[in-house]
Amino acid sequence: MSIRVRPAAPREAAALSALALRSKAHWGYDAEFLEACRAELTYTAEQIAGAGAPQQGGGFGVVEFGVVDAAGGTPAGFFRFSGTPPVGELDALFVDPAHIGTGLGGLLLRAALEQAATAGFTTLELDADPGAAPFYRHHGARQVGDSPSGSIPGRVLPRLRFRLSGAGSAIPD
Repeated sequence: MSIRVRPAAPREAAALSALALRSKAHWGYDAEFLEACRAELTYTAEQIAGAGAPQQGGGFGVVEFGVVDAAGGTPAGFFRFSGTPPVGELDALFVDPAHIGTGLGGLLLRAALEQAATAGFTTLELDADPGAAPFYRHHGARQVGDSPSGSIPGRVLPRLRFRLSGAGSAIPD
């Protein structure tokens, strides 16, 4: 399988939103849960077009979308990080269910961490799905607390942190 990481295109907003929901559904969540997450997992062309643009409020904020293409140029996964260096947020990392377990998620995460480090971030934090937290820990994230879910009232998510080296890899705390 040929794989490349590239910036997301605004015209891919619907496809990336659908991929995020398929990826979330892979973990056995029911239709009601997925519907509650739909708004949070929907990406707009405007969000994607604004990637890398200055944010309102005075500082320079980085928003980066990256897409991993499988053979044929079909999006197989994507990530999104944002924030103002040195501390940022890994807002999304989703892999199409057909590619889960192939190593694509690790490749995608490494690309996100490398791009974040290149953009000047020394830390990326995220609120992880409880099922995905072991994946992030395996790649060097450390739990630093808990956060309320943005979609499901009463649900708590592990708050994780990556400390980045200059090469974008995680360094142990």
